[in-house]
Amino acid sequence: MAILLTGLVIFFAVHSIGIVAPGARQLAVQRYGELGWKGPYAVLSLLGLILVVRGFGLASQMPVVLYSPPRFLRHLTFLLMLPVFPLLLAAYLPGRIKTALRHPMLAAVKFWALAHLLANGRLADVCLFGGFLLWAVLDRISLKRRPPQVLRTAPAGRFNDLIAVALGLALCVSFVGWAHRWLFGVSPLG
Repeated sequence: MAILLTGLVIFFAVHSIGIVAPGARQLAVQRYGELGWKGPYAVLSLLGLILVVRGFGLASQMPVVLYSPPRFLRHLTFLLMLPVFPLLLAAYLPGRIKTALRHPMLAAVKFWALAHLLANGRLADVCLFGGFLLWAVLDRISLKRRPPQVLRTAPAGRFNDLIAVALGLALCVSFVGWAHRWLFGVSPLG
């Protein structure tokens, strides 16, 4: 469990710089250059992610059950997961979805985390998915007081929303059908 928590602390610390110190990124880029910022950011993010994956795997070998979700929540979990991939894609395919939500990736993280909290009641699950849910909520709140950042995205196009939804739903079906089991060793279908 310590490895999982260490990974989460590193990953969220790096990804929370904008929340706690909105101008820190710009200052670091001015001082060290774009690569001087992105290099350490990427290395620490990757280190945190590796520790999270490894720690979650180890914690799953000796699970501590906090609650057992009722079976009917499985349907709600599937429903909450439906918009996740389309929202992730909409973050990079500017269209009406991105305009309406402003931050579709954070919405996707919140849906994903909440869905997984409803379906899983082990301590490692609560730490992982609860941590992501809390971070996404705090990040979304902090965006109201931070200067907007320009992200590289695909060019605006009238079919971007259709592409995001169609490709996102196809990804969702593939995850439910086989990819989740292949990647994580657990089938969402039970």
